[in-house]
Amino acid sequence: QVQLVESGGGLVQSGGSLGLSCAASGSIVSIQVMGWYRQAPGAQRELVATITSNGATYYVDSVKDRFTISRDNAKKTVYLRMNSLKPEDTAVYYCYQLIRRTWQTSLEAYWGRGTQVTVSS
Repeated sequence: QVQLVESGGGLVQSGGSLGLSCAASGSIVSIQVMGWYRQAPGAQRELVATITSNGATYYVDSVKDRFTISRDNAKKTVYLRMNSLKPEDTAVYYCYQLIRRTWQTSLEAYWGRGTQVTVSS
């Protein structure tokens, strides 16, 4: 059974910084993609950032130059460093990992339970 456990998040003032982390556990042979999505109240879930197994990154335009995604393959952990936070970054942030549990199985998507990030103005 694969599980993703997120940590970090919380309340911060506008302009502040926060860090998120998400560790995978269970039987895993490879993690193709790691990433973060977010969902604000009344809005659709939005892709924030991803990082592939070879380190290629993607950021949604609204967070470029403010957020940094990184990963530690040995720890099966993805991180999101968020700087210069704005009130519009307020959302529940969900970890996402595209995982292969055995070499005989397909890639499967797993999600964390979400962690709240609130930025006050």
